[in-house]
Amino acid sequence: MKWPTFASATDSGDIGSPALNITIFIVFVVITLAIVLRASRNNRTAADYYAGGRAFTGRQNGIAIAGDYLSAASFLGIAGAIATVGYDGFMYSIGFLVAWLVALLLVAELLRNTGRFTMADVLSFRLRQGPVRTAAAISTLVVSFFYLLAQMAGAGGLVNLLLGVEGSGAQNLVIAVVGILMIVYVLVGGMKGTTWVQIIKAVLLIIGAALMTVWVLSKAGLNFSELLGDAAAASPQGTAILEPGLRYGLSGTSKLDFISLALALVLGTAGLPHVLMRFYTVPSAKEARRSVVWAIWLIGVFYLFTLVLGFGAAWLVGPEKIMAAPGKANSAAPLLAFELGGTLLLGVIAAVAFATILAVVAGLTITASASFAHDIYANVIKKGAVRADDEVRVARITAVVIGLVAIVGGIFAKDQNVAFLVALAFAVAASANLPTILYSLFWKRFNTRGALWSIYGGLTSAIVLIIFSPVVSGKIDAKTGASLSMITDTGIDFHWFPLDNPGIISIPIGFLLGYLGTITSREVGSPAKYAEMEVRSLTGAGAEKAVDH
Repeated sequence: MKWPTFASATDSGDIGSPALNITIFIVFVVITLAIVLRASRNNRTAADYYAGGRAFTGRQNGIAIAGDYLSAASFLGIAGAIATVGYDGFMYSIGFLVAWLVALLLVAELLRNTGRFTMADVLSFRLRQGPVRTAAAISTLVVSFFYLLAQMAGAGGLVNLLLGVEGSGAQNLVIAVVGILMIVYVLVGGMKGTTWVQIIKAVLLIIGAALMTVWVLSKAGLNFSELLGDAAAASPQGTAILEPGLRYGLSGTSKLDFISLALALVLGTAGLPHVLMRFYTVPSAKEARRSVVWAIWLIGVFYLFTLVLGFGAAWLVGPEKIMAAPGKANSAAPLLAFELGGTLLLGVIAAVAFATILAVVAGLTITASASFAHDIYANVIKKGAVRADDEVRVARITAVVIGLVAIVGGIFAKDQNVAFLVALAFAVAASANLPTILYSLFWKRFNTRGALWSIYGGLTSAIVLIIFSPVVSGKIDAKTGASLSMITDTGIDFHWFPLDNPGIISIPIGFLLGYLGTITSREVGSPAKYAEMEVRSLTGAGAEKAVDH
């Protein structure tokens, strides 16, 4: 295994110490494993394993939600996008933050009051259990898997960036290590252990970003306007980085693609199962609301930090140096860390980035395993006649299987364009999950056929449009002639859908099919059941009594 430095790409001298980066990461793993082992002592029931015994306060859960939501893409990707394309890059921050507001204010508390452990609990509340739970579980598994695959593949890609590892075998080893640690966290700690990992990771990430933000502003005389001016002076695009249009104003298609991506991000977040599942870890609707307040503040402040970090990287590091480094735009934050605090700060940021991936994949794994064990095994296969111990045992087995599949998938996808995986996860969540959730909560007439048409129709349309989009084949770099698609062979081109993200088409399809399926079915739901769901979702009355029966 060879341990080069960033210098191979940046010609800027020795940058960083891979040995220090690994040491800090190992310290984080040891500390969090100790906490997970301590938390696992009280994992006795299904509620303990799936929902952390509903013992977390609103503040704790809000911090954990921030940890779940702020992935490596939020830290590395957005900072890099702002550093290279300025204003258009910051649109990601705005999209993610608005998405969180939509998720929290529109569905989060209602789902917590109505459900027990998973999204399918809500969707099947007043519909036929078997087919609806199966469809919801399939959608949850698809979203979780592709999101998980993107994180695992991202772990492999970050190896060159943060640890200086060269060679396919070394990247495969790191992906396997992340996957094994993820499995251990979920098997031993369940939701309780995973939540504490999320809390620690969120605190580290926000403190690290805050430190770098203050440091950058101090170099600009604590004057944000001066920082913007310095960034524009250092950028090849000049003041254009302070204006919209560098990435999404190139053509009519790119503008439409931005709208499509924004729809997927804003609406997809409200249907991401691993985010929604966090609301089952608090004991009451009041604590769920406290979670909302804490999460909004933490996430909002963090995305403001990314604005300073992005323009700070453009000024102090420079877009050309960033794009020449391993990981290209993703290297902006680590290179800025080295520029500010040298090897030590770079080591801390490297460890935080890996901790971020580790925490997110653990949350995704427990969500996927809970969906299979609780929805398909316990309620569809066993018709509800299953002991809690058996259900948890199946969830643990499922977590191992999902972890192993994610390791293999991450190894195969490490050199691919993983952007399409994230886009697919958000597009499926927005197209299949969100329409069904909203119809279930707010439309009295909604029935089983509408739910099935909405889930399967949204799921299928999103996947088909992604497969035949430029992110899979046919996207060519106009300057170099190289392929920018997942399929790197420029001779293979079967795309006919012009946009990178299908949200602008597949989301309306999901809503439309849910409506058509409902009005063409003779099934009439129980008015009493809808009334019970409406009262419980809005007031929380009966929720605490029902969740752990």
